[in-house]
Parts: sequence; structure tokens; C-alpha cells
Amino acid sequence: MNTPFTPDPGWATEWLTHRDWSGFLGRHQLDASYLKQAVVYAELIEAIHRTRERLGRPIIVGINGAQGSGKSTLADWLVDAFRDLPGKDSPNWHALALSIDDFYLTRQARQQLAQSIHPLLKTRGVPGTHDMTLALETLDRLTGSRQSVRVPRFDKASDDRLPEHEWPKIQTPLDLIVLEGWCLGISAEPTSKLTEPVNDLERIEDPDRIWRTYVNQQLTTQYPSLYDRIDLWVMLRAPGFGAVYDWRVEQEHKLAATVQSRAGNDRTMSDAEIHRFIQHYQRLTEHGLKTVPDRVHFLYELDHQRRVTHITHPVRLDS
Repeated sequence: MNTPFTPDPGWATEWLTHRDWSGFLGRHQLDASYLKQAVVYAELIEAIHRTRERLGRPIIVGINGAQGSGKSTLADWLVDAFRDLPGKDSPNWHALALSIDDFYLTRQARQQLAQSIHPLLKTRGVPGTHDMTLALETLDRLTGSRQSVRVPRFDKASDDRLPEHEWPKIQTPLDLIVLEGWCLGISAEPTSKLTEPVNDLERIEDPDRIWRTYVNQQLTTQYPSLYDRIDLWVMLRAPGFGAVYDWRVEQEHKLAATVQSRAGNDRTMSDAEIHRFIQHYQRLTEHGLKTVPDRVHFLYELDHQRRVTHITHPVRLDS
């Protein structure tokens, strides 16, 4: 029988400081300065540990943040942090990072939506372009089974889901799933808010509000079941939508630097294409910046350089 891990209060800071982070830094093209910043998440590490011990089952941590805010980096960092931490029922924690992006509909399915509902639904990203049935089934298998589970992967360079035989196999049971997504936790807007366009994309390409109305309806009908599965909520709050363009450009440049061109399937975007692309996200990003903070357990306020400037706890996490 394993001895339960019962660390002293404040244990995470020392734990994180003495770990070997070289693999993590290499994967994300980061220097050691990230580790100095990441110490601010020590309290989150302790809260995740307490929540897993208290509930006695696999837990799901949800991270909300605008595009380029560092969600996927934080998710992978959390998984790395727990990788050699003694678990409740095993010598080590079994943790997995997931992105809501990996549950995008295939390119073909989005093209069908574009033809039947609105052309803007061809572009991945907004609510209604995710396969929520696949997302819920995958999470349920990961948290409820004791066998290997295939986890979807979406290839942004080719703008399509990878074939199922290329999906990684994850051995369960897991202790922790960290799920990140730009729209994770965002609720529908009041219908009256949809009247006025927020940018040129909406004014010119969605003058009858068909696209944004459909997206809003999806938030009401399809996404609450996903939100209900999350045990602990985190938000990386951007200083405003103005920062998103710069962050998204940086993100795309990293993708372009690492992707290998495959028979003409390299679909990384130019800076001008990114400018149009992020307009698909503007409405709900701005809505989320106003409404999500009051509903999370850990709120991290970011500056334009993605540095954490303030930490609050709007919702109390049961101890």
C-alpha cells in the first residue's frame, strides 16, 4: 500500500523550484525566465492536489484565456509538475493536458455547416465548430475507464482533425485532466447584445446576425454539459482584446517555425490573415473578459507581456 502524500502548507513553491524543467522548456521554446514567473501558480498546484484528495476521483481543471494568453503552456506545465508527484492510489500522478481545439469538427463537417447555416462556420474556433459529443465521450472514458483511450488531435497546420489511427492512446485511470480553451466557461450573451456588430467581419459578412445567433445558441444548448464536468476553474485574463492580435501573431510564427510542410498542406496564416481570423473571436472574447472572472476559482490578471500582475479567488474552492 502506498503512503499517502500529505505535504506541509506551502510545499509547492519548494517542490517546483527544485524540479528539472529542461524538457518542458524545450517543448515550448522557452527560457528559464518562465520558471520564475510560474512560481505564482504554486497555490494552484496545492489546490489541485487538495481537490483530488478530497474528491477521491479523477478531476478536471478548466483553463479559460484569450488566444495566445498561455493556456496550453500552463496546462502542459501543470501536467509536468504533477508527473512525479506521489498520487493518492499510485506512486505517481497520471495527468493529461487536453485542448478544446482538439475537438474541432473536421474540415468537411465545417464546410457542411457553412453551406447549410452560414459561410463563416467554415472557420474553426467559435462555439458550434466543436464536436461536443466527441468531447464529452472522450472525457467520460478518460475519467471512468481502466483501459487505453484514444484521444483526438487536431492539426492546425492542415486545418483538419488527424485520422483516428494517429490519435495517441492514453492509459487510464488518470488523476488529473487539464482542459484549456479560449471559449471554455463562456456563457451565451443576451439576445439584445447581438444586434450591433463588433467589427467589420460581423458588419459585412454577417449583416443578418445568422452566424452570431447560431454561435450564441450553441453556448446555451451544447456547452453547459462540458462545463459541468469541470471541478476547478482557472482564468488567464488578458488586459484587453488589443493584446490578442499580437499574441496570436506570435503563436502563428511559432507554429510556422516548427511545422513541416506536408504536400502543400501547410496552412499557417500571414499576419493579415490573422487580423481577419481573430475577428471571429472578438465578440465572445470581450464578453468572456467581462463575465468569466466572477465564476472562476483562480483569476490571474495578465499584462501585455503575459506576466501575472494580480491573483484573486472570486469563487471559493471547497477545502
